[in-house]
Amino acid sequence: MNVQASVSQLTQHKNNQANLPIASLVERILSREEGILTSTGAVRATTGKYTGRSPKDKFIVEDEETKNLVDWGNVNQPISEEVFLNLLNKVSDYLSEQNEIFTFNGFAGADSKYRLPIQVVTQFAWHNLFANQLFIRPTEEELASHSPEFTVVSAPHFKADPEVDGTNSEAFVIVSFKHRVVLIGGTEYAGEIKKSIFSVMNYMLPTKQDVLSMHCSANVGSEGDVALFFGLSGTGKTTLSADPNRRLIGDDEHAWSQNGIFNIEGGCYAKCINLSEEKEPQIYNAIRFGAVLENVMVNEESRLPDYDDTSLTENTRAAYAIEHIDNIIQPSIAGHPNTIVFLTADAFGVLPPISKLTKEQAMYHFLSGYTSKLAGTERGVTEPEATFSACFGSPFLPLPAAEYAKMLGEKIDEHDAQVFLVNTGWTGGPYGVGNRMKLSYTRAMVQAALEGELNNVETAQDEFFGLAIPQHCPGVPSDVLNPKKTWNDKEAYNHKAIELANKFHDNFKKFDHVTEDILQAGPIYKEQNR
Repeated sequence: MNVQASVSQLTQHKNNQANLPIASLVERILSREEGILTSTGAVRATTGKYTGRSPKDKFIVEDEETKNLVDWGNVNQPISEEVFLNLLNKVSDYLSEQNEIFTFNGFAGADSKYRLPIQVVTQFAWHNLFANQLFIRPTEEELASHSPEFTVVSAPHFKADPEVDGTNSEAFVIVSFKHRVVLIGGTEYAGEIKKSIFSVMNYMLPTKQDVLSMHCSANVGSEGDVALFFGLSGTGKTTLSADPNRRLIGDDEHAWSQNGIFNIEGGCYAKCINLSEEKEPQIYNAIRFGAVLENVMVNEESRLPDYDDTSLTENTRAAYAIEHIDNIIQPSIAGHPNTIVFLTADAFGVLPPISKLTKEQAMYHFLSGYTSKLAGTERGVTEPEATFSACFGSPFLPLPAAEYAKMLGEKIDEHDAQVFLVNTGWTGGPYGVGNRMKLSYTRAMVQAALEGELNNVETAQDEFFGLAIPQHCPGVPSDVLNPKKTWNDKEAYNHKAIELANKFHDNFKKFDHVTEDILQAGPIYKEQNR
């Protein structure tokens, strides 16, 4: 059976529930006992042992085109077309035997000039509701003429046999750019559906349309000024972009074309750990009917979600349509960015809470993508781990990091964007000793950056990293701005700063084709001084 026949077998399933309205999907979820209804009106589902992405089980099919374009390695693992086709046929046969399956037709990419028509076929009704919330929903007119150019097939209860099927485990996420199919099995974690399409767009937009795709959130001010927030999961992209004084463009995935910024998605996928109405009112109030809560503990009697309970995972999530946020821009399109913020959750506790970057430093830190993997975002991560993720999103980048960095650098130059590095991680000591940076302080620093209040403020150079630290910021104690001053043990700070500086230098060795000015924009403390 060929690919087209396998996909057609699914879409022609006698009980293929296609493009069901939200209310009907919720009814199906409840009747099939896939989830429960919470007091907020949102559905809560759990995902079993897979409560985060499974990067070791993600593959790209190596073919005539991808073999020369994809950055192969631990992130982009190659798999043969034969293995993919065999698994696709097995999954197709498996889903065809189900009593019913569910299909969502929509788009990735808010700008109609660059959008990708997609189709998501799922075994679970709640996964289809998830797709409905996260991707761009078509109008009735668009649906009538919808012709998918990429299909996601998700069968969580189909378990692969690694010895027979050529996978690493029972779970698999396989992307075939030749056949325009994403095949997911063995995992119930809905985030794989979202991120697989992001990976697809990270390949298609730069190579086919000369558009930069980015792992970032974005919002726009009253004067039309646009801000981007880069960062891995848990660094604050969703929280900081949901600003009551600015309109949200999107919380996670964007593209930068010759016309400006557009959201790749139609919804948000927010972390729920310790969520409160006081700290994050927009996200808290977005969790209502139509939204999906993932692995959030719920009181059996009151059905109240307990966002502080991490019994299942710290990676608790809420998926909701962007329309659930009051202060948004529609369609999710805006002009060229004025300010770019790189977010990092520094588990060492030595990076400044905010620093101004030169163009060269911006390129260095974009390529470095330093942060800490936070508990729960990937299987096996139980406490913060220092890591480098090129372009603040290497798990989702099929192309070499230098391709995205080159495009970003050109756009920073062309549009004179100001770039800041913001540490939302630890202060006063490393993880286990210090504390997370207060959200109120981070908000004040970001607001000052967006309003231009830090453009001409006095700065001091960080002695280890060479970063320009503002000496004053409205709403933030001056001592907080200098990380060393927050540590009781200054010698311990020096040791940690040196340790992190060396990690930066070691990591950057793989970028052997960058210009000398970018190479020199890293930490002042050099490797040879060890």
